[in-house]
Amino acid sequence: MVLVDRDEVDRLRKRFMKLDKDNSGTIERDEFLSLPQISSNPLATRMIAIFDEDGGGDVDFQEFVSGLSAFSSKGNKEQKLRFAFKVYDIDRDGFISNGELFIVLKMMVGSNLKDQQLQQIVDKTIMEADLDNDGKISFDEFTKMVENTDVSMSMTLDQF
Repeated sequence: MVLVDRDEVDRLRKRFMKLDKDNSGTIERDEFLSLPQISSNPLATRMIAIFDEDGGGDVDFQEFVSGLSAFSSKGNKEQKLRFAFKVYDIDRDGFISNGELFIVLKMMVGSNLKDQQLQQIVDKTIMEADLDNDGKISFDEFTKMVENTDVSMSMTLDQF
């Protein structure tokens, strides 16, 4: 988790309390989806799952801060890459499988591609990224695959 200063914690707590409409001390899925920035994102359910570190079905304040820390300007590239990796690692086993990649890409493309076309893209991606030929993508392989993209810029919010 990125260390945030007191002002950021105060801002985050206010934001958290606004989202926690039922004052339960946690943000449930529906409360999370009330944010336009989240609800319009095709990966909203994956983002919620990543924020929900303990798998309890809701997000407490500590999980909220921890999840948002990946998007902080103080966050380093590895933290941002780890968050991006978790989007694809649905079962949290430390690898992106063919099936997981298919599911997440399907969320992004919807019905714009036929499943057969999407599967071809997934197979090609796995084949190119899977350097040790174990049929899945590790975090290190994922990092090498995206090393030429500017993850830091695309995953940084100016302010929480």
